[in-house]
Amino acid sequence: MARAKKKPDDEPASAEPRLQRPPAEVTYKDELERLRAEDEEPRPPGWRLSPRAVRTFVLGDPTRNIRKKLVGSASLVDRAMVTLATNRGLLLIGEPGTAKSLLSELLCAAISGDSTLTIQGGAATTEDQIKYSWNYALLLAKGPSREALVPAPLFVGMSEGRLVRFEELTRCPAEVQDGLLSVLSDRVLAIGELEGPAGMLFAREGFNIIATANTRDRGVNEMSAALKRRFNFETVFPIPDLATELALVKEEAGRLLERAGVPAAPPQEVLELLVTTFRELRAAETTDGQSLERLSSVLSTAEAVSVAVAVGVRAHYLGRGPAEPKDLVECLAGAAIKESQEDLKRVQRYFETRAAKAPGPHWRAYYEARHRLLSDGQER
Repeated sequence: MARAKKKPDDEPASAEPRLQRPPAEVTYKDELERLRAEDEEPRPPGWRLSPRAVRTFVLGDPTRNIRKKLVGSASLVDRAMVTLATNRGLLLIGEPGTAKSLLSELLCAAISGDSTLTIQGGAATTEDQIKYSWNYALLLAKGPSREALVPAPLFVGMSEGRLVRFEELTRCPAEVQDGLLSVLSDRVLAIGELEGPAGMLFAREGFNIIATANTRDRGVNEMSAALKRRFNFETVFPIPDLATELALVKEEAGRLLERAGVPAAPPQEVLELLVTTFRELRAAETTDGQSLERLSSVLSTAEAVSVAVAVGVRAHYLGRGPAEPKDLVECLAGAAIKESQEDLKRVQRYFETRAAKAPGPHWRAYYEARHRLLSDGQER
């Protein structure tokens, strides 16, 4: 039988497949191993690193070749760690795209060595997806037993003494949320189908929960007062200044574009247009104090990174050179303008009132490409 010829640029059959998005403990494996080998500071029971080493991992240390992974205050990281070392859960709240999930992942990777015990909250989330379910073949053959039990993230975290991430907690139904009450207060999970000692799972040292909640989702499934008492709340705020956000978008976009086969991030002036547009529309005010109309869409830093990556991919694979302002306008539509036609009108007015008057050739090119905001059903 004839065999297909291998293309020169194909990966060798023995090459390890590349992950699209490896977890933090894989991405920063070398850093974590070095920090653990050098760590002589006291650490809470069940922690793999001391709080000082965790802070270094998250916030970086150039003298030790530890990359900064989060733009945020050291006090926020410290308060989060103090909470996780107590008997209260940690709830990170804030606007979408403020790196709540990233902070959660980094803390889990450093403290437990594993950030993959994750529950994704939503309207369809059920208790068995959080706690445990059953292998029904074994259940029918042998009846309820630990052998037939299929552990979910919460069960694994309690039994192995690891942190559990609960994303978008307030998007879960109230009865699912309240299933955490006994876990957080008594540190025990009752397994009603099992009898005797096997029916009670007591948490080991090192277990705790890091949850996130989006302020845009307040009122969807309000947390009970009882559950709120079992969490310490920490608010994660947007990046306060343009220069810091611009540097972050450039660094993160460059890293993601490299994984996508794109050799360079978009030029500085294109990224500056992107970040300035997002910041001004997000704040409903220009940098010189002119009022703007606020969009219903979320123009977060994370969204800006996604747009920057799309701009880079578009320019590299479909363009003829470095990314230009017109590429940015094309990619804005999916981020700044989702389902709301009112948002489209607001962005168009932004171009007429702000971009048209801003100095510099890149702003001029940005303004002249404004017709590319039209939907696919209209002539571009």
